[in-house]
Amino acid sequence: MNKLLFTLLIVLRTTAFSQPANYTVANAHSHNDYEQPVPLLTAYNETFGSIEADIFWYNGEILVAHSEKELALHRTLEDMYLKPLQSFIEKNKGHIYADAARHLQFMIDIKTDSVTTLNKLVELLRKYPVLTQCSTLQIAISGNRPEVSAYASYPSFIWFDGELQKEYPAAALARVVMLSADLKKYTMWNGKGIIPSPQWDTLQKLVSHAHALNKRVRFWGAPDFTNAWIQLMRLQVDYINTDSIKALSDFLRKMPSNSFKNKTGYKPYQPTFLHDGVDKPVKNILLFIGDGTGLAQLYAGYTANKGALNVFNMRNIGFSKTSSYDCYVTDSAPGSTAFASGEKTNNRHVGVDHTGVAIPLLPVFLKTKNIKTGLVTCGDITDATPADFYAHQTDRENSIAIIHDLKKADIDLLMGSGRESLANVALLEGNVKDAGSDSAFQELSPEFTVVHSVDSVKDVPGKKWVVVDPKAGLPVLRGREHWLEQAFSKAVKTLSRNKAGFFLMTEGAQVDYGGHANDLSYVASEVMDFDQVIGKAMQFADADGQTLVIVTADHETGGLSLLAGDYSNGYVSGNFSTNDHTATPVPVFAYGPQSFRFRGVYENTELFYRMMAALNIPIRK
Repeated sequence: MNKLLFTLLIVLRTTAFSQPANYTVANAHSHNDYEQPVPLLTAYNETFGSIEADIFWYNGEILVAHSEKELALHRTLEDMYLKPLQSFIEKNKGHIYADAARHLQFMIDIKTDSVTTLNKLVELLRKYPVLTQCSTLQIAISGNRPEVSAYASYPSFIWFDGELQKEYPAAALARVVMLSADLKKYTMWNGKGIIPSPQWDTLQKLVSHAHALNKRVRFWGAPDFTNAWIQLMRLQVDYINTDSIKALSDFLRKMPSNSFKNKTGYKPYQPTFLHDGVDKPVKNILLFIGDGTGLAQLYAGYTANKGALNVFNMRNIGFSKTSSYDCYVTDSAPGSTAFASGEKTNNRHVGVDHTGVAIPLLPVFLKTKNIKTGLVTCGDITDATPADFYAHQTDRENSIAIIHDLKKADIDLLMGSGRESLANVALLEGNVKDAGSDSAFQELSPEFTVVHSVDSVKDVPGKKWVVVDPKAGLPVLRGREHWLEQAFSKAVKTLSRNKAGFFLMTEGAQVDYGGHANDLSYVASEVMDFDQVIGKAMQFADADGQTLVIVTADHETGGLSLLAGDYSNGYVSGNFSTNDHTATPVPVFAYGPQSFRFRGVYENTELFYRMMAALNIPIRK
């Protein structure tokens, strides 16, 4: 094969799998708009960039219809489109949309004799100078068109939809606003998967040629659903043909938050596997809870980091079933209570059983072996996940009671955000003069030394610490930087002084926030930040030889599905089915000695019992 041609084909195929350009509803074309339950208004209210109507010249009138048998409906172009469009322009002070920057292409497809019908159409349009003089409305003629040599003879407000493979003389091309074609002429692709390679290459060349002529491109007869739209956008088609107005509009409007391209990346730690899966005593457990983090969230991070994640280097993998005692779909409170106690409880319950009775939590059992407990989160320290390891409340929102439970909890270190929430607790209790001062926090938790940065934790044997750092609550894309990694490292350094061992729970809290917000950039960036800390944990486990690393989630958030991605440039795109939690089982990854215990599919409560078994702490079910 010619070397230049081979290189060109490689470039074309690479383009095919790259992310689409920035598409909006301005790229949406309402095909046969008049067949919608509410013609014109449906697409107009979604601010579509193009709307199509078929016309017939019949009995002295211009009627809107798809075929002759529909002429009896007697729908006139004037009543259905011209008069309403005029009213919109008048209302919007000379512009088709209230947003003066938005444009609309009104495509009129002629079904009867081209010359006669177009002449009658021009005659009718002259009665609507508001339309013909509107700078943000463009009228394009499709279907039966006059000879191209006549294009230039029509009034300047008349433009033409050209044929994609047709060659036009310069004068005619100047009046062509768009080039269209029937997609079935080039491929019988059904919209699923990708367009077959040879057909893709043909289409890509056609689109590139049209763009070189500075002409927009549209294909009719194309499949009309999500994956098909994505492939057409990858092809850089300018107008997406649709009969599903609301569905396409919703898809396009959500695209910015449903897509992410990572500009930076990191190289995962390469584990040694020297102690992985070995049946020998475990001294320390590093438990990672990615709040709301299912497989799709992890894979979004994997794709954004160009095909690499630390957690995917773990070999022992299982699945946790996440339902709570009283609900098929759990929330974080019973989700992590299951890890901390081995018991199912109701949604919103923290550290209590389904009847509301306090139950012993993991730190109590660890204390019998003199094992220290630490909790790190990039969320609030009173949030459900960390609270599940030290508090006993029937309502996860009861911060006052949760803080009081902290005073008597068997934990040694707690790090996260929450200065404002703790201050509010103090103010509500009315027992401090200055709720924002260090003394206020000290009054709330006299057993702990309360500080406001990770660096403030000092090497003082026997001291208990609470770090309340406002920076911890920021999204990583908005200034948190490497706080979670720094907090984890400080916690490991502090707790590992204990000769009997330690347990550290680290929560990637804000993956969940991104899922609730249906924001893929939020999700993927938080997964990558979380995963970098997991890499540090694996490195510590390799050096230590007695540390078990476990990575899981309390539930999945957002119902995320991934629809497109490109490992080479860190691009990923998806779709969320909900802004809440789902019942989808979540993965459990384990690394280090005793990691074999975490294989299989089991209830989330099993995490507790398997951790206790790994530490050789007998627990009766």
